[in-house]
Amino acid sequence: MKALVNGFEMEYRIEGKAGAPWVTFSHSLACNLTMWDGQVDALQRNYRILRYDTRGHGGSEAVPGPYDFSMLSADVIALWNSLNISKSHFIGLSLGGMTGLGLGLDHEDRILSLCICNARADRSEGGQQAWAERVSAAREQGMDAIVDSSISRWFTRRAIEADLPVIDKARAMIRSTSIEGYSGGAAAIRQLDYLPQLGRISRPIFFVVGSEDPGTPPAAARAMQRAVSGAALLEIEGAAHLSNLERPEVFNPAIADFLSNADS
Repeated sequence: MKALVNGFEMEYRIEGKAGAPWVTFSHSLACNLTMWDGQVDALQRNYRILRYDTRGHGGSEAVPGPYDFSMLSADVIALWNSLNISKSHFIGLSLGGMTGLGLGLDHEDRILSLCICNARADRSEGGQQAWAERVSAAREQGMDAIVDSSISRWFTRRAIEADLPVIDKARAMIRSTSIEGYSGGAAAIRQLDYLPQLGRISRPIFFVVGSEDPGTPPAAARAMQRAVSGAALLEIEGAAHLSNLERPEVFNPAIADFLSNADS
């Protein structure tokens, strides 16, 4: 399904139990809403689930960038408004998790709880040049140029050597992402500066990180946990950046338990 959101067409899906609390899923940069297939299967008996493609990703219109997180958060609010969703739990990974932080800071009245996965709240020291190089490669050679380097950051060496089926799925998501969406999302990440403000978030919040995530490492997750009173943190052993795909047997029950406690 598509909705006209802030001047562009956004792809979204609704699944799960009618009348149950809403859970909204937001995906990583260079992915799309299908990265949450396993989590929808795990939660749809107890929740009404909304997942969407960020602008420039998946089936959503390839809007020219640059983007910022105020813009990406406003897209979520506009989608909720179009669907008459007054409040929702929000689960985001990487770019989606950073979008969730923006929602928690700027639109807390619309949030039931936040699950922020494999994300960080500030720019990494060495990340600026790396992002510039990735965007340049994508623009000059196409999205194929960043597939292998992305996979090497997103999954552990063990998962890659075992050739887990989800790795081919991740490759396909990268290739299907528009260059406009990738470069626009990268621009948002390069401006990231939420860490000093996180103490303002008062909704239940759960940080999830992979123990082997090079881009959003456990130290970044612990810094966010320290900044938010009462925040919970899970470090998933043997997972890199896409922890929901690499270790769903740990990720899914942890998310379900957090949502259950947040609802009680």
